[in-house]
Amino acid sequence: MKLIMSIVNNDDANRVQDALIDSGFFVTRMSSTGGFLKKGNTTFLIGTNDDKVNTVIEVIKKHANKRVIKEPTVSSSQMGEAFTPIMVDVLVGGATIFVLDIERFEKL
Repeated sequence: MKLIMSIVNNDDANRVQDALIDSGFFVTRMSSTGGFLKKGNTTFLIGTNDDKVNTVIEVIKKHANKRVIKEPTVSSSQMGEAFTPIMVDVLVGGATIFVLDIERFEKL
């Protein structure tokens, strides 16, 4: 048995969750915050049999899309309201996926 932890952008979270459930997987959803952009993410916990891991990953890949957004180099609160930050392209989305071995599982 495996535990899949998948971190996706909040913009993709509903699509990913719906697709996982439609594919027959049980999903636990938790709010999380990324360290780099300090933006909202969603972390999914999915317990499944070893032979279903690739299916879960494919569903997540299909619905967690990478995209480029414009982000300021620094926030106005760091530099003052009169400062106009330079906008840069940042790649967001996709998924970070961890697959862990589960020694024991009980559903009570």
